[in-house]
Amino acid sequence: MTKSYRQGQILKLIRSKGISTQEELAQELKSQGIAATQVTLSRDIRDLRLVKTREGYKEMAPEDAGPQFSLLAAEFLRDVLRAQNHVILKTSPGHANSVAVALDNEEWPEVVGTIAGDDTILVVARQPEPEGGSVGAQLADRLLPGNEGKDGGDHEDADKDEAIAKGQEHRPLMQLGVRDARVW
Repeated sequence: MTKSYRQGQILKLIRSKGISTQEELAQELKSQGIAATQVTLSRDIRDLRLVKTREGYKEMAPEDAGPQFSLLAAEFLRDVLRAQNHVILKTSPGHANSVAVALDNEEWPEVVGTIAGDDTILVVARQPEPEGGSVGAQLADRLLPGNEGKDGGDHEDADKDEAIAKGQEHRPLMQLGVRDARVW
């Protein structure tokens, strides 16, 4: 008898009978010729995401986490701008909400929250550290996977690059490609 078979039998039992205790579950399994210790049943209950209710054990609804932020960002993120502890994300039209939800689901400690429109997301970061560190800058760097250590690629206009480095301008990610983009 395998673990998956035993767990399958547990699911059949809790779906068909009002089993309220591990002892009842062990007896039902034993009547089917399946021996299981209390420790094994506890692990199976946890693995199967069963919860104890007034009517007995029930299955928890599966969590719908949705797509990961990194996948959505690679597909729909077009520009990243920052101002103090705010980061503005520009997305393809109609995709800001799904990107914002995915970012919220990441539960990054530096993100206080997000507000999404049709193609724009306002990300509010925690206040800057007392030592003068910019949480907004750290968050902006984190929003573009693979951005660490990138120099932004080869740029022909050095004056524009200097303005970008000072935060006076930004360059859309579509011009640079997400992998080569810097966050300004």
